[in-house]
Amino acid sequence: MDETAEANQESGAAKLQERLQKRHQARIEDAERRKEAKESQSVAEEKGEYFSSTFSRERASIEELLSGCSGADRAAVTQKLEEATAKTVQLQKFLNDSMLFLTQYELRQAQAALQKLQTSLTETREEALPKKKFAFRARTKATDKASAPDLPAPDAGPPSEPGSTLVDGASEQCGFTNRTDERLTKTAEEIQKRDVLLTHLTNCQVRLLGSPSTLHLKHIDGCEILCGPVSSSVFVDHCRNSTLAFPCQQLRTHNTSDTRVYLHVTSRAIIEDCRGVSFAPFSWSYPTLEEDFAVSGLDRERNNWREVDDFNWLAAGTPSPNWTVIPEADRKTSWDS
Repeated sequence: MDETAEANQESGAAKLQERLQKRHQARIEDAERRKEAKESQSVAEEKGEYFSSTFSRERASIEELLSGCSGADRAAVTQKLEEATAKTVQLQKFLNDSMLFLTQYELRQAQAALQKLQTSLTETREEALPKKKFAFRARTKATDKASAPDLPAPDAGPPSEPGSTLVDGASEQCGFTNRTDERLTKTAEEIQKRDVLLTHLTNCQVRLLGSPSTLHLKHIDGCEILCGPVSSSVFVDHCRNSTLAFPCQQLRTHNTSDTRVYLHVTSRAIIEDCRGVSFAPFSWSYPTLEEDFAVSGLDRERNNWREVDDFNWLAAGTPSPNWTVIPEADRKTSWDS
């Protein structure tokens, strides 16, 4: 009995010691987890602070360049706009690279600020470097004298190259405007790295080959618009009953209804004041698509086509009723017609 009791006592002491060691080890592991969580939070906060300060500094630099265009001569304005454009593209890339550690609020604030910058850039360019319309006319002294009192307005008649203008030999924004029931095409040579504007189009089929810098769609009705990789942003405003397809860094869509978007986007799509907008992955293809992706600098492997932020829908955890995903069976796969 004594030996058995002693053995039981030793066994109990060993088990107690084992439990104490396990408890001690659990405390150590818990302390390590807490330490790692605290360090991780600290790193995230540091990254957030770095992003905020860097973004604000670069944003202020761009705004200063744009404000400096007022009253400057054409050469200075052109230089400032080129620098502002390059800085805006870099700021967009910086935002895309920082998305993983930003909160949704921080991301939305930065995207809204960036869109405001891009809008200011476009408006400053249009104001400081107004487009000059031109036409070639065969003139004689007789026709000059006869027609002098009734010269046609600059917009009269179709331009020699619709949607494109030249200002002092430099290329400006290109695109199409005020067209109905037409098939419209721009080649890579025409749009490469330029701002493209499509406005007031009705029942048109548009093909934009190449890689634009930005794409602006305004007052589009019943159109099919397909575009190659856009190196920065696409802005859609007042579009209805249309089908759109493009890759881009950022998409901002306003006042749009009953429109299908086949999208490749490396950040997140944003909609505001929209209804009946549906999304599917970008599926249009043409012979030089891969080359244009390389020109655009977009990440071919990153596509957040179904990550859509609706600025009019703030109910967390409940899907927005203003947009949907196009079912696979209903997605368009042939774009030749």
